[in-house]
Amino acid sequence: MLEANTTARPGDSKGFRRMFAPGRLTLGVFFPIEAFQRDEPTMRDQERLAKRAEELGFAALWVRDVPLRDPSFGDIGQVYDPWVYLGWIAAQTRDIALATGSVILPLRHPLHTAKAAASVDQLSGGRLVLGVASGDRAVEFPAFGVDMDKRGALFRENFAVLRTVLTQNFPRIQSSYGVMQGTTDLVPKPVGALPILITGTSRQTLEWIAGHADGWITYPRSLAQQAEHAAHWHATVTAMRPGVFTPFVQSLYIDLTAEPDHPAQPIHLGFRGGRNVLFQFLDALRRAGVNHVILNVKYGARDAAEVIDEIGRNVLPRLNAAP
Repeated sequence: MLEANTTARPGDSKGFRRMFAPGRLTLGVFFPIEAFQRDEPTMRDQERLAKRAEELGFAALWVRDVPLRDPSFGDIGQVYDPWVYLGWIAAQTRDIALATGSVILPLRHPLHTAKAAASVDQLSGGRLVLGVASGDRAVEFPAFGVDMDKRGALFRENFAVLRTVLTQNFPRIQSSYGVMQGTTDLVPKPVGALPILITGTSRQTLEWIAGHADGWITYPRSLAQQAEHAAHWHATVTAMRPGVFTPFVQSLYIDLTAEPDHPAQPIHLGFRGGRNVLFQFLDALRRAGVNHVILNVKYGARDAAEVIDEIGRNVLPRLNAAP
């Protein structure tokens, strides 16, 4: 707990192994696990739904980092602070991975982020997968006194400090965030090597992301477009870090209909359709090189518990059995 495991690899962590394997596609789900209007989730029954998702074999539960409410944006995530909420959910679950999608690095001091992340990782038994990003909500940056135009450079510097204090003991650091002279150390350390995934471009090149991240989180696209993006990602990783499995992740809004064969109809960042159509789409993503899909049920017409149960009983087993 007090010393970094300097020989551990991110791919060995319990959370990473629950979520990722070459040639496989797993499912996660974003909090709030409920359908709701505008940006007003109730946050009721989330603990019960989290436990049910774990029982059904979902790979991960995901939280957002949304510090301020902007009604024009229409999304405040799970409302509660991501670190406090992850601690709460960690106490309700045993094996499912806990993931952030994503912590906005330029709005947080890297030492605070590192301590919170390592604490959740320790308390959950190594289940944290840390998604990070540079941020895209313009209203947040002036509130925190941060120049949005500098978020790309701030992200790189913050990422470097974060990685250093999580993996080294008594490091020496010189950055705009502060100085450490090798006489103090951040505690706790994570259980092993904490996986850090980067979301979108975060104002970086794909080559930089492939060289530094333990995975890439991106956005929904058409199947043909996503297959092209996944192929480009895996090729870039191979060129930058040969032999290192670095997964490709995407989100997907889904409105699951009661009719299993209901054809797909587009909705914002996803589609409405039956479970058989969902399986066919997910299996096509798997064959295209996508390793994990984060489902979001915000726009659903049915009760979220029914949707999670139906996907868990009828889609996950088929994905797990796919060659």
